[in-house]
Amino acid sequence: MEQDTISAKYNELKEKGLLSLYPKGIKITVGMSTCGIVAGADKTYETFGQGLSDLNLEARLTKTGCLGLCEEEPLVYILVEGKGRYIYGRIGPGDVYALLSGLKNKKIPKQNLLCKVREDKPLLGGAVNIEELKQGIELFEPPGLQDIKALPFFARQMKIATRNSGLIDPISLEEYVAMGGYEALKKALLMDPEDIIETVMLSGLRGRGGAGFPTGAKWHLTRQSEGKEKYVICNADEGNPGAYMDRSILEGDPFSVLEGMTIGGYAMGAQKGIIYLREEYPLAASILNEAIKRAMDQGFLGEHILGGDFSFHIEVIKGHRAYVCGEETALIASIEGKMGEPRPRPPFPTEKGLHGRPTCINNVQTWAYVPPIIALGHEWFRSIGTEYSKGTKVFSVVGDVQKSGVVEIPMGTPIGDIVNGICGGPGPWGLKAVEMGGPGGGFLPVSLVNMPVSYEGLLEVGAALGAGLVVLGQNRCMVDMALHFMEFAVKESCGKCLPCREGTLEILRILRDIAEGRGVLADLRVLEDLSTALKYASLCGLGQTAPNPIMSALKYFKEEFLAHISHKFCPAGVCKGLFRVKIDRYNCNNCGECMIVCSNQAISKTNNGYDIDVIKCNGCGNCIYICPIKAIKPIRNED
Repeated sequence: MEQDTISAKYNELKEKGLLSLYPKGIKITVGMSTCGIVAGADKTYETFGQGLSDLNLEARLTKTGCLGLCEEEPLVYILVEGKGRYIYGRIGPGDVYALLSGLKNKKIPKQNLLCKVREDKPLLGGAVNIEELKQGIELFEPPGLQDIKALPFFARQMKIATRNSGLIDPISLEEYVAMGGYEALKKALLMDPEDIIETVMLSGLRGRGGAGFPTGAKWHLTRQSEGKEKYVICNADEGNPGAYMDRSILEGDPFSVLEGMTIGGYAMGAQKGIIYLREEYPLAASILNEAIKRAMDQGFLGEHILGGDFSFHIEVIKGHRAYVCGEETALIASIEGKMGEPRPRPPFPTEKGLHGRPTCINNVQTWAYVPPIIALGHEWFRSIGTEYSKGTKVFSVVGDVQKSGVVEIPMGTPIGDIVNGICGGPGPWGLKAVEMGGPGGGFLPVSLVNMPVSYEGLLEVGAALGAGLVVLGQNRCMVDMALHFMEFAVKESCGKCLPCREGTLEILRILRDIAEGRGVLADLRVLEDLSTALKYASLCGLGQTAPNPIMSALKYFKEEFLAHISHKFCPAGVCKGLFRVKIDRYNCNNCGECMIVCSNQAISKTNNGYDIDVIKCNGCGNCIYICPIKAIKPIRNED
């Protein structure tokens, strides 16, 4: 296909996309990612459709992905011609008619209104002042409405991998193109493949799956390996507890991953791409398959891409609900229809991978970074971050935090800025620890919470960068948390190698003894020895990193283990049988919350306040957690 023809086709798609993104009149968009649907966005969407018909209001109703502010789902965006985009939070079916009635009466309703977007700044598509696009609608706006850039949740973020999520319709190829999509692929197909790899290498991009291996180096190894048949794989088997940032990208902007994989396939000489997707992500699977179909229909995938000699196909394969299949050799075995077990390396997949052919595996975020790097250049990406950790990192932030969600921050940002600045802090209980890196990561105490996010820094303190970020308040017991992560490791171990199969079970047994008051001081030394053995003797990353949460908990929170062992006491009031509950009547504000949540009806109101029946109390700890002023505390059984 001639370049003039390609440009004409591309410009036509872009024009359609801009008209779709910024239509005349009113456009109502509902966030319909998994987090939105769980919060009831599907019912909200249906009610909007019915309400527009009932009120005879002309407006376009569309869907989008995850903006990241999951705490406020269902999110609704109202774009008014010549006025900007208004973002509403927690819009249920019961809020829809009041909102639509306000629009019909030429007013922007104030209830549940979070902020306004006056200007869209697409990373690749150029800035769009949406207040100046048209001037066709007169409408009253509440005074003092803040811009989205003023919200703490968004003010510190820098969106690259999540650049289009919450902005475009995820299955609209036209809207993706309007945001600069596939410009990078057009550019790449005119480049020498070696130059593409050199650009990725010079950018400093490292794998966002956790190991942090330089992406360009992996691409180079794959290209240099002998063999005409090669594969590129997107590892979307996101199995870490509390992690859902990859899902958010796939549900909100699938074309960015498809474009990145296509560029990678061209650079490495691969003809086939596979997205290995976690089976528990049905919405992402549906969106990806539709996006692949549309990309093929428009010539961005399939045979003779954009009329050239390069052909590339992508297939979605669902995972087998096994965390170990996130390890690349186990993932390959799973795709081949074999038991999802890791194998010794070398040979590495770049030399002998899927079906014995050279294979490059990168995760979702890594592929999503590729198009901006090619389009904007390696120097732009390299200018962001730290000396050894370039670009940005996407996290899902969950746990004891005011605003959970998906955030993207420049490398080098202090962890405390994420927890306290972007996500509003841990609330009244205060911060105890942050867990980073999933089951193979580690717990960081408050003393380290202001360290910068980077591969090198986190590795030094026993954490990892790959997975989400779990915030733990002072009400959490670190023995219990270590036990929780080791239970996960035991459940997900494939059992192929003895150190992981038997070592994780023995560590779990010791942790249970400590949590249930049967621990002895010698157990701590055994835990350390077993953890070291697992780290150096296990076959794959699951076993090698499984002890990390235990080792970091012992390093930074040893006093809690000693309290469980020496005093048979859980200071956080979590481990049953190792504490009893006491109400401080002098500080109690008589709110009654404790009595409501008491699972055994052990709390009753008396003339002197509230009392706890120690016979009925089953030590669930609900009252400790719910008390807003910490008037209920765990004490030792003998006190």
